[in-house]
Amino acid sequence: MGAHVCFADECGQSLIPPRGRTWAPRGARPVVRVAGRRGGRVNIAGAVCFKPGQRPRLFFKLHGYHRRKGEVKTFAWSDYRDFIRTVHLQLGTPVVWVWDNLSVHLQQELFDFEAEHRDWLAIFHLPPYAPEINPLEGIWSLLKRALSAFAAADLVHLTQVIKRKLKKIQYQPHLVTGCLPPTGLDLTGLIDPPDTTDST
Repeated sequence: MGAHVCFADECGQSLIPPRGRTWAPRGARPVVRVAGRRGGRVNIAGAVCFKPGQRPRLFFKLHGYHRRKGEVKTFAWSDYRDFIRTVHLQLGTPVVWVWDNLSVHLQQELFDFEAEHRDWLAIFHLPPYAPEINPLEGIWSLLKRALSAFAAADLVHLTQVIKRKLKKIQYQPHLVTGCLPPTGLDLTGLIDPPDTTDST
């Protein structure tokens, strides 16, 4: 069975909304009041997965950071391990996992996890400073556009809205497909299962 190629990445959103275009009376600058930087942040781990002949898939995982003392700020290596495993189970195929060189992605535990599951997992790292070749950047752009000029009441409200916006993209596979051509990548015929042969 052929593998899915999955491009993974992270982004985050605070209670301060992204800037965007909107309507306002001439000469009157619109003002959106927000809770400010102390309200916390929603971190998002995502993956877009492609396989010729099948619709693309979008997966995501959210982590809320409330700026409380001792609170974990973002995803740990174990969260990524569980995310990879969940994506694999949902797809039902081997997975070629592609992401950047974020320090947590380079932790030995994740290399060990890959080694333990070579029958279905192969991990590759993108060149440094090359976000333009990751299709997930297009998803983040769509999300930021949908959140522009939106003022959430609190972190719970923001989390709910982000989840709703991402689910809406999930149900529109043409949006996910449209994020691939700008990268210049051609995955046709290049998606084979990870090597499962015994080298001993």
